[in-house]
Amino acid sequence: MTGSTLSLTILSDNNAAECCTAEHGFAMLVDTGSCVILFDTGKEDVLLPNATSLGVDLTSVELLVLSHGHYDHTGGICDLLSLAPEASVYLHPAALQNRYSIRQGTAKTTSMPENAVTLLSSLPESRMNFIEQPRVLPCGVGITGPVPRQTDFEDVGGPFYLDTEGAMPDPIKDDLSLWFDTRDGLVILAGCCHSGIVNTLRYVTELTGSSRIAALIGGFHLSTASPERLSRTVEELNAFDIGRIIPCHCTGENAALYFRHNLHCPVESGYAGMKLEFPL
Repeated sequence: MTGSTLSLTILSDNNAAECCTAEHGFAMLVDTGSCVILFDTGKEDVLLPNATSLGVDLTSVELLVLSHGHYDHTGGICDLLSLAPEASVYLHPAALQNRYSIRQGTAKTTSMPENAVTLLSSLPESRMNFIEQPRVLPCGVGITGPVPRQTDFEDVGGPFYLDTEGAMPDPIKDDLSLWFDTRDGLVILAGCCHSGIVNTLRYVTELTGSSRIAALIGGFHLSTASPERLSRTVEELNAFDIGRIIPCHCTGENAALYFRHNLHCPVESGYAGMKLEFPL
């Protein structure tokens, strides 16, 4: 793939350029030059208009990869597959299960929308790819599958459960990230990083044998992180060789600001409409 370019376009995020609409969600279009991937689909309503505003042709999407099954990453599945009806889907089986967040005693569903579950369940087996271990696709995208939870300071980032009574904590074992091997180093894309940003980086660098990370991009779910977790996260991140970090979606403004003040590498907040390129 020498001479080609990895092109990334954020289509859904909590922040947006003037030409786009913001929402509490995440979606990123990935073009490797040999295949087009949509990583997550956002919450609702903005995927198609933002793609139109940015001149992005979603009919070209060949692969849909879901970082996990929460509604704010899967709400645009039906819209995407109506435009790209032959796209193959990659996800962990647990992405399809019912799940909830419970705050102040009130349970709220965080599941994938029912219409999306129904649509995915109707797809031919040949197009549904369940990822339960690391996998590198022929087009050069690496998918982590479930990320081992090794650190003692990272958790899933919220009051997530598999029942409405709060008796069954949701480990969000379907959480996965993507990586690409570029000439500048690894480019790692995270949806929400419920596995923990440090756990994820440790795992990807172990899988690839590469220590250079050109960019870490995505949601890191640190909006409710304690000062101790932020401090230890920064300490660990500063031990990696990272070119730049682009926090998005659920990272949280306070965490992003803390990163900017304490990380050795540049930190720039992502937004719907942001475009990035890396040499392959």
